[in-house]
Amino acid sequence: MSEPGPLDGIVVLDLATLFAGPLAATILGDYGAEVIKVEHPVKGDPSRTHGPAKDGHGLWWKMLGRNKKAITCDLGSAEGAELVRALVTTADVLIENFRPGTLERWGLAPDVLREINPRLVIARVTGFGQFGPYSGRPGFGTLAESMSGFAAATGEPDGPPTLPPFGLADGIAALTCVNAIMMALHHRERSGGSGQVIDLAIIEPLVTLLGPQPMIWDQLGIVQERTGNRSVNNAPRNTYRTKDGRWVAVSTSSQNIAERVLTLVGHPEVIDEPWFAGGSGRAKHADLLDGYVGGWIAERNADDVISAFEKAQAAIALVYDIRDVFADPQYQALDTITTVEDPDLGPLRMQNVLFRLDRTPGSIRSTGAAKGAHNQEVYGSRLGLAAEEIDRLHAKGVI
Repeated sequence: MSEPGPLDGIVVLDLATLFAGPLAATILGDYGAEVIKVEHPVKGDPSRTHGPAKDGHGLWWKMLGRNKKAITCDLGSAEGAELVRALVTTADVLIENFRPGTLERWGLAPDVLREINPRLVIARVTGFGQFGPYSGRPGFGTLAESMSGFAAATGEPDGPPTLPPFGLADGIAALTCVNAIMMALHHRERSGGSGQVIDLAIIEPLVTLLGPQPMIWDQLGIVQERTGNRSVNNAPRNTYRTKDGRWVAVSTSSQNIAERVLTLVGHPEVIDEPWFAGGSGRAKHADLLDGYVGGWIAERNADDVISAFEKAQAAIALVYDIRDVFADPQYQALDTITTVEDPDLGPLRMQNVLFRLDRTPGSIRSTGAAKGAHNQEVYGSRLGLAAEEIDRLHAKGVI
């Protein structure tokens, strides 16, 4: 039996789909919240069929649905909406990502829900937010990666704008959503028990991560261009190929590391150049510095390169694929990829909880459950519905 997490006693209704909202709920569940995942009785959560599956079981769902009680409910039906309103009475958090106006159309508007439960924190996660000219558009993480400025600055200088091969914007939005929920819960406890509504637009968090780009444009009129793996702020910073065909990444964000690297690769003379004294100056001489570093690395096998850099206390890492992540001793020590017992697939390795707390650690208590697996438990125990009533709602397609 796992020890209670820091969010033990917090009840979360996860009404969201694909992917930011559900991932936020997953993280809350990892740290002890009781998460009730509400899915459409027929369609279910799209993540169940998104991406590869094994033996008919979607692997993404096994992670995204972990630590959640899976129930079904047709939110668009009158009886389904009534069930949600009943669940709200004992909930602390509700997460949804429908287009603005959808909850209102179903009779589940925030003002209705907060009248039922003034303590409720409602997180509304949409592509473009609850207002503005784009608010009614369908929104996905890909659009946020495109519109935020991320894709325009990512890729080779002579190549196209580059999108990430995974849900970057959704993942960052999920982490942001968790932060917002925790702030709202903290405020609730300090303000006498009042919840509030969180309006999170997926297009916004990535803009924050652009660093100074908005101010550089505002004050200097400069638009950051694509520079491949190079940085506009320092050099050498790139990926380099070793003699045995591996790739390594080198970073010299601090001046002393840059000096160590150039000394290691046999060119200490450049350290005395006036332009070498700052990251911006080094970035303007990236061709020269990449030539020195890349040439030295190309003459040596990866193990020798890593060993030499570590001895020199310079920053380097092999470029990993997922096989390397599984095999790496540091990840193994952290248990970053942990093994969970799944009722369908047996031992299943997946990402562990995000961070370690020494007194109230998070845990993975279950993998993504079958659709509606907890209908009897939630509707029966939490709402007190009789078995006959649950059967009637199921037969009618409400749940």
